[in-house]
Amino acid sequence: MDSLDSATGRAVPKEMIKVLIVDDHAVVRQGLRTFLELQEDVSSDDPSVLPIQVVGEAANGAEAVKLARNLRPDVVLLDLVMPEMDGIEATPKIIADSPHSRVIILTSFGEEDRVFPAIRAGAQGYLLKDIAPDDLVQAVRAAHLGQVQLHPDIARTLMLAVAAKEEPPASQPAAPFEELTERELEVLSLIAGGLNNREIAEELVISAKTVKTHVSSILGKLHLEDRTQAAIYALRHGLAPDEA
Repeated sequence: MDSLDSATGRAVPKEMIKVLIVDDHAVVRQGLRTFLELQEDVSSDDPSVLPIQVVGEAANGAEAVKLARNLRPDVVLLDLVMPEMDGIEATPKIIADSPHSRVIILTSFGEEDRVFPAIRAGAQGYLLKDIAPDDLVQAVRAAHLGQVQLHPDIARTLMLAVAAKEEPPASQPAAPFEELTERELEVLSLIAGGLNNREIAEELVISAKTVKTHVSSILGKLHLEDRTQAAIYALRHGLAPDEA
């Protein structure tokens, strides 16, 4: 049962997602803090919707490492370009000092030469600052559960890079995409565009459960193991959505 805050009389959940915000711009830190702390109270019974508490702010990577060591945040929202120590250098140091912390890069830069070093450094996610506030909250909660969080543009960048290097499997080659229905082709294209099941459902105006069924059918028909292979397949066969 939740305890009560003596000052407000409101219920205080037993568990919250502790977030550390790291950005060299004070206005960005304040904006993120304000929004995250204004999230409506939710039940702590479901770990995917735990309330979020901002436990600290840092203006550069060096400060972030020290605060992470002391505060042990669950999630660190980390900018890339900062003075003294940038996000790529800070990421492995944060993880070393606070192993359970999940680092989400939150930046304006989506170029390959920034994405790949950040992922190799141990970042759990890579998001761009144009992300919708509600999607950011969802990303924080998902990262807390250990799920990788990628902006659709970043997911596409990674898929293209993998597709360029990946060799076709020697055994049981993928079946031709002509076996897919028109709806399955639409779903496959959106997978390659970096959308998750919820986003695909919204795009096609169908239920997430139906999307999951289509994804399973696609993998089965094409003899593929997972969504990553499906996205690579789509990219190779020109089935990915056109760039805007």
